[in-house]
Amino acid sequence: MIIFDKVTKEYNGNHPNHNAYRALDKIELEIKDGEFVSIIGPSGAGKSTLLKMLIREETPTEGEVLVDDVRVAQLEDGEVPLLRRKIGTIFQDFKLLSNKTASENVAFALEVVGAFPEQIEDDVPKVLRIVGMEDKARNFPHQLSGGEKQRIAIARALVHRPKILLADEPTGNLDLLNAYDVIKLLTKINEFGTTVVLASHNREVVNAVGRRVITMDKGKIVKDQEQGKYAI
Repeated sequence: MIIFDKVTKEYNGNHPNHNAYRALDKIELEIKDGEFVSIIGPSGAGKSTLLKMLIREETPTEGEVLVDDVRVAQLEDGEVPLLRRKIGTIFQDFKLLSNKTASENVAFALEVVGAFPEQIEDDVPKVLRIVGMEDKARNFPHQLSGGEKQRIAIARALVHRPKILLADEPTGNLDLLNAYDVIKLLTKINEFGTTVVLASHNREVVNAVGRRVITMDKGKIVKDQEQGKYAI
């Protein structure tokens, strides 16, 4: 379970705009295990800040964020990597290593946490098969399309078997056809029991999911719809 308990995030002059800025304003939100939740709203609405709170890239000015009853902001620095292994993250710009093949990019996520070679050899092909990229395992990122790069990024996020998957504008650099393919894949992953939190401003993408939709604007939740449609 994910809980935001009256969470406010303020930037006091350190924001790029150089002005005091309230990114989140008294957010109260619960996301149950196994849900697929889309968080929508315009640029600057607070979507990315909300996701960053879950992996402690940001901490609240006020209120608390809990993941499985763990108070995220109160974790010791050494405990944060353990939290992040529970949470897979996918970004708009893929963040693949250009000098590594698709398979090596996925394997690297396990190598940095000290996984045994046998585990890496076993797990990487499995996760590439899940995302339909086993035939591109030896390709480098420059040899892949945008949609294929995002599938590798999803595989990398999944290789830890995370309980939660965060997707921050994962279709932002994709055409509509590839965007739908990524959404179908995220839906399939959710059916395995993984909680998926998708942040997007794309109406077509969110409507294709057809699950719970949370609308944000100016740091506030303005609407929370079960199996809603995002209408502008």
